[in-house]
Amino acid sequence: MTIYLDESYSRLALMPFTATRHVADIRVGILTIAEKWEQLCGAHIIRCNGMQQRPTDGLLIPAHLVPTVQNVAHIIEAATNHTDFNQISEILSITAPWHLFMLNAQAITADFEWLTRGRVSAPIPEGTRTISPDKIFIEPGASVIMATLNASTGCIYIGKNAQIMEGALIRGPFAAGEGAVVKMGATIYGGTSIGPYCVAGGEIKNSLLMGYSNKAHEGYLGDSVIGEWCNLGAGTSNSNVKNTGGEVRYHTESNMPLPTVGNKAGLLMGDYSRAAINTSFNTGTIVGVCCNIFGDMPAKLVNHFSWGKERYIFEKALIDISNWKKMKGQAITASEQTVLEQLYLSTQP
Repeated sequence: MTIYLDESYSRLALMPFTATRHVADIRVGILTIAEKWEQLCGAHIIRCNGMQQRPTDGLLIPAHLVPTVQNVAHIIEAATNHTDFNQISEILSITAPWHLFMLNAQAITADFEWLTRGRVSAPIPEGTRTISPDKIFIEPGASVIMATLNASTGCIYIGKNAQIMEGALIRGPFAAGEGAVVKMGATIYGGTSIGPYCVAGGEIKNSLLMGYSNKAHEGYLGDSVIGEWCNLGAGTSNSNVKNTGGEVRYHTESNMPLPTVGNKAGLLMGDYSRAAINTSFNTGTIVGVCCNIFGDMPAKLVNHFSWGKERYIFEKALIDISNWKKMKGQAITASEQTVLEQLYLSTQP
């Protein structure tokens, strides 16, 4: 089966995360949207952004629809019959960036159900305290040492070669991706995904780190989404509730206010961005791609390629990204450089 995942319906609405990736490559729950399609129904995925006409060799599906065991057949049926996807009662739809933290617990649970079906977890190591161990799944190669895993509030998934250090306190729903590290004494509440090769420490609640990012030290991260290759310095925290307890609004790149999103909304940070030690982010803050945050409390909207209050020099930005990638044994690719250069030029002040 070939599925064309069309991002034209949602790409602009999902900034800053779609500034550097197709909507299908957004991670929510345990896997990316494209990975879910590939693994749930063995589909060959073609990413597109609008089409002149419906494909004759496959199905055209909006990329922001998240497939689950419960809805995948209904989405395929709607695509086949050209009917309204919104009529699907079990639909899981990501049409705004804050939906990623709002729906992450649901997505973890949905992914866990089919990823672990018919499989046997690696043994829970001696010395690890568990509640509801039947809802805990540990992939081969993962290391869990003297941690506390409470799955009574939701499932817990620990990916291949992930490391949960001693003293970590974790409540489900929770997912650690391949190669992820949860540091000693971390306190992690439900609805949290620590993506592949991320490092997590301090206090984290209902948040998503997409991949290769670090929130390794003390400080609070709540109701937030962090892109790939980001770093939050020691002591960095975000507010997720206004002092008034009122509704939170995010602001777009055009600085136009968006509808209120509830009374809990934290930090949305695009790829390759970093915050210095003890940075404090206000409620409902959006940080763009490739920003270096330091100094006073940042504005609630930080534009792409910001260096403090100045503009990042592009060549310097690439050097800094390369330095961070070396720490995880990787290097910046030509395609990444092209995407970043196009974004840099399109956002010239």
